[in-house]
Amino acid sequence: MKRAIKCGKLFDSQNGKVLEDKVVIIEDKTIYDVIDLREFAQEPDMEVIDLSDKFVTPGLTDLHVHSGMNGEGNDRMDLLHHTPAELTLYSLKNVQQDLYAGFTTLRDCGSQAFVSVALRDAINKGDFEGPRMFVSGYALGSTGGHADSHYAPGVTCTAEEHPIIDGPDSARKAARFNLKNGADFLKFMSTGGVMSKGTTLGAQQLCDDEIAAIIEIANLYGVHTATHAHGTNGIKAAVRAGVTTVEHGMILDEEAIELMLEHGTYLTPTIIAAERICVKGPEMGLTPWMVEKANQALSHHEWGFRQCLEKGVPITFGTDSATPYNYHGKQGYEFELLQRFGMDPHKALVAATMTNAKVLGVDKTQGSVEKGKVADLCAWSCDPMEDVKTMQNCLFVMKEGVVVKH
Repeated sequence: MKRAIKCGKLFDSQNGKVLEDKVVIIEDKTIYDVIDLREFAQEPDMEVIDLSDKFVTPGLTDLHVHSGMNGEGNDRMDLLHHTPAELTLYSLKNVQQDLYAGFTTLRDCGSQAFVSVALRDAINKGDFEGPRMFVSGYALGSTGGHADSHYAPGVTCTAEEHPIIDGPDSARKAARFNLKNGADFLKFMSTGGVMSKGTTLGAQQLCDDEIAAIIEIANLYGVHTATHAHGTNGIKAAVRAGVTTVEHGMILDEEAIELMLEHGTYLTPTIIAAERICVKGPEMGLTPWMVEKANQALSHHEWGFRQCLEKGVPITFGTDSATPYNYHGKQGYEFELLQRFGMDPHKALVAATMTNAKVLGVDKTQGSVEKGKVADLCAWSCDPMEDVKTMQNCLFVMKEGVVVKH
């Protein structure tokens, strides 16, 4: 049976334009056609969904989440108290919140105990309602680096028992370990981070040959790569080695930006991750060193982002949902922050749809509302150019032809 969705306004993510008075015809999981309202004739037994007073977009993609956390400000101490089974159930609840916020696709950039792999597979089989997921398994890093645990000597946590890189051979082994256990792509930590105790925010933590070894394995397996990187040296090393996306990229310089342009490297800015810690951290009692590092990152970020925007570095949409006070299902706030940093909301929507689909290699089937593509659609009260805050309140979600929120 076909269904018809009447769209008052429909976002064309191929061109960043808004179309008016369109009807999207759905058959099973697929978009059968997109036609003008004046051409529409309702067929017998056809269900009609009237969104003629709404702004309709393709389903959104968040290119950077962590399904196993949700805004906790306790420096990951919860991991000491939860089994992988409990973490799986918790993660399912988190990603469902993302789905209801309009994110029909997620890229999980690091979780514990291969929980994200199990979650992805269960959702794909139809056992549970949830977004489409691309997962990295563990995030890879060095001894004492951003991916390592920072518990006292002798304190262990099974949820964080994972390969740590020291040298290119161990980098290759860690990469293969993730891929063996179901990872769709590889995520690694080139530099220190806001949430890792005792690490310098911008300092490079993986050597050039270790970074190159991870990307070598990714290329052999035909998967893409993402690097957590704040500082310029770590960003440059990863870009030179051929990384696909730079996550955060909050401390850029002109050379790093030129390298990203030269190599076609994508930037995933995750402004919300630092901003929430800076704004909410002190009043919520977050540890002062973390707030200090977040302020350091954010103070540099706008200049680098605006330079990337002006010069044409491809920008994706990702939020790092799960970091302190950065909750699953609330990440639409990133659209407001991107506008604050100078990005047109329509360009941000292109980033969250077509650009992200290209990164994931699914732009032939996802990322836009077109004939033959998967029927992922969302609806909002108005055009975000009129009020960008509308992106924080999704009113309708369809994933693969199934309405999950109305």
